[in-house]
Amino acid sequence: MISVLLADDQVLVRAGFRALLNAEPDIRIVGEAADGLEAVKLAQQARPDVVLMDIRMPGVDGIEATRRIAAEPDLAGVRVVILTTFELDEYVFEALRSGASGFLVKDTEPVELIRAVRAVAAGDALLSPSVTRRVIGEFAGSGRGRQATPPAQLDQLTDREREVLVLVAEGLSNDEIAARLVISPATAKTHVSRTMIKLGARDRAQLVVYAYEAGLIRPGWMA
Repeated sequence: MISVLLADDQVLVRAGFRALLNAEPDIRIVGEAADGLEAVKLAQQARPDVVLMDIRMPGVDGIEATRRIAAEPDLAGVRVVILTTFELDEYVFEALRSGASGFLVKDTEPVELIRAVRAVAAGDALLSPSVTRRVIGEFAGSGRGRQATPPAQLDQLTDREREVLVLVAEGLSNDEIAARLVISPATAKTHVSRTMIKLGARDRAQLVVYAYEAGLIRPGWMA
């Protein structure tokens, strides 16, 4: 059973998501929050698999709430999906940097919302790296809020892991990375996992952010 926490200050939005998701046999809503502080508290209590987090909320907003959830080791299994009105929201990049696993626009088709919840709960990438790069390039290209990945972190990577990091940022799947490097898919998966651990990344979307901030891919560049 996939547990979901809804965090949105709009009652009607939460009601719509609740009705849609609760109708699925493998998904249940374990809490609802109207602001970021409440979302963090409920996440600590309920330990949901997925948090659907509105990016703009009163008081503690979705970005700060995401940052607090991602910073807690006990909540390492909680995946945050940012909800936004516009695909190219200027705050989405900050949310990704803060630990969000991806984002969805609020008018996403019901079937896509359900698919997204299941994908994130399973640990899969919610959005394609190319979309993530587009958001990064659009709103971080000017350097606003940009902080280079500490060299010490990249120094932990082997040459092969650094190569894999770039390929992940290019949008390649494990199978595609394996074909490119002439290794087995299992070995590719191991390299990706080790790279995530060394960089402290929660998922592949986070690896794209790291690759950008380290200068391994160019702002606005897309595969």
